[in-house]
Amino acid sequence: MLEKIKTMYNPTPGMPPEKIGPTVGQNIGKITLPSTELRFYDLGGQRDIRSIWPKYYDECHAVVFVVDACDQARLTENWEVFDEVLNSPRLLNLPLLLLANKQDAPTSLSVAEIRESFDAWQRARSNRETEEDASQEQSSDKTKGKGKGKAKAGPVDEETERPISQNEQNEAHKGWDDGGAKDERMASLDVMGVSALEGTGVRDAVNWLYIRVQNARKMWVAD
Repeated sequence: MLEKIKTMYNPTPGMPPEKIGPTVGQNIGKITLPSTELRFYDLGGQRDIRSIWPKYYDECHAVVFVVDACDQARLTENWEVFDEVLNSPRLLNLPLLLLANKQDAPTSLSVAEIRESFDAWQRARSNRETEEDASQEQSSDKTKGKGKGKAKAGPVDEETERPISQNEQNEAHKGWDDGGAKDERMASLDVMGVSALEGTGVRDAVNWLYIRVQNARKMWVAD
């Protein structure tokens, strides 16, 4: 993706597709637009490389998450990682764009299908958490009915003796409340289709970034 952006916007073209392998570590590039220079950090998505992502969070002004729309077998893993990005307090107020790459391939999922895949993953996770909470409460009730001296199932609120749900444990572990900002962001999440091979949709994605970064700058100046 970054090499195609370099080719389309810079005098010196990026690497040709046949010479590009999976990003290991990072790939850096920049392009100059009217009144703005956009600098890109292309970070590899392999499991051991993801640990370096947070090191870049404080310096970035927008986030683009790219998924392989042809690799349906890994979409669940993609959504788990994407959700971690969404849950980072340091990225909460930054523009976020989800790109469905490889739209040139006949087996590629469409933008609508990618969005529905993520929504379905979220619903399934929410249902699992609800079932886990209900199961935990039932186990706690059964334990209480057996009298004193029996172990309680999971943590319990000391004041009300009510079992603490898994969602509450997760929120307590994260140690922060986003005030509904994540839900608001998801409702307005932009998903765009691109082909890094052919360049389709790349200019639209760069224009999206340019406008959002410019608007964010105006907000910072106003503050």
